[in-house]
Amino acid sequence: MYTGNPDVPDDVFTDVLSQINDFVRTRVMPRELEIMTTDAIPADLREQAAGMGLFGYAIPQAWGGLGLDLVQDVEVAMALGYTSLSLRSMFGTNNGIAGQVLVGFGTVEQQARWLPALASGAVVASFALTEPGAGSNPTGLRTSARPDGEGWIIDGGKQFVTNATEAGLFVVFARVRPPSESGTGIAVFLVPSNTPGVEVGAKDAKMGQEGSRTANVTFTQVRVGPEALVGGDGEVGYKAAMTSLARGRIHIAGVAVGAAQRALDESVAYAATATQGGTPIGDFQLVQAMIADQQTGVLAGRALAREAARLYVTGEDRRIAPSAAKLFCTEMAGQAADLAVQVHGGSGYIREVPVERIYRDVRLLRLYEGTSEIQRLIVGGNLVRAEKRRRS
Repeated sequence: MYTGNPDVPDDVFTDVLSQINDFVRTRVMPRELEIMTTDAIPADLREQAAGMGLFGYAIPQAWGGLGLDLVQDVEVAMALGYTSLSLRSMFGTNNGIAGQVLVGFGTVEQQARWLPALASGAVVASFALTEPGAGSNPTGLRTSARPDGEGWIIDGGKQFVTNATEAGLFVVFARVRPPSESGTGIAVFLVPSNTPGVEVGAKDAKMGQEGSRTANVTFTQVRVGPEALVGGDGEVGYKAAMTSLARGRIHIAGVAVGAAQRALDESVAYAATATQGGTPIGDFQLVQAMIADQQTGVLAGRALAREAARLYVTGEDRRIAPSAAKLFCTEMAGQAADLAVQVHGGSGYIREVPVERIYRDVRLLRLYEGTSEIQRLIVGGNLVRAEKRRRS
């Protein structure tokens, strides 16, 4: 049973969430067009976010963060999802898939070295897992790390690395030996971006989420010391990746709900004011039906994301529920955005109209941290295997 976060009581969290919502509505939303056209988050917004503790809201208080748990994280994700998704992406890797590797698997020395800097925003961490042939399933990765004295030499390349162009630290997954019955042979290393042999490519030109940046990263004869091996364990990589991704999937579900809510709100506002033949289009039943479908999806998605977060925090389900939540909520957000464009008609296809941006932004949610297809395999496969075990 979830009894709340003792480090951040409900009354404190209510105040934190109120401040985040105010920041989103009064500071960020008025500048969404600026973010989109310049393909950058304004420096003053970054400074405000850092001052509010957003770079470390999910990092434990012992290391300088706000210490929010995943149940609270989902509420924050829904608030941040309401505006340009690139804002959340700016500090998402520090709180999420990169930072949580350190929180869950780092040694005390590694945590002390990096987590305070991540929490303050002084350092941006990037999660370097995906590479050609090894995306949603890390078992196929080819980046290697071989022992060299007391340290390691890393060779390989990663792609679609979020925040790579701004990163001060790469959390790099590499194969230290072939997989066997005793383990996957995947380790994870902490590689400062200024380490010789680390090369960051040009930022990718993406469909949407202007203001967030991804790039390829190449590691050529990158030499790191023994302190770079996360947890001091050459077998921790696969578990660290799967654990961080499962947590991250619930967060992304929350982001999707926030984006869908914004698409719904834009649809309702437009339907109530735009007219056709002198009649508000919201009076037409087919428009009402589209809005009803959006509302139903948002309500269902919000409930599922919250339940998946609760199950994760209590330890009841850290495998099926995260994937189910991400699958449903991200697909739902795509449908809500599509309906929003349809409600707006031709104006929904114009670049400076919010629903056009939302339509492009949410498309990525169904791809990263495990595609919808991977989530279906996880949910279905785990249910079937559990039933087989029950019958054996």
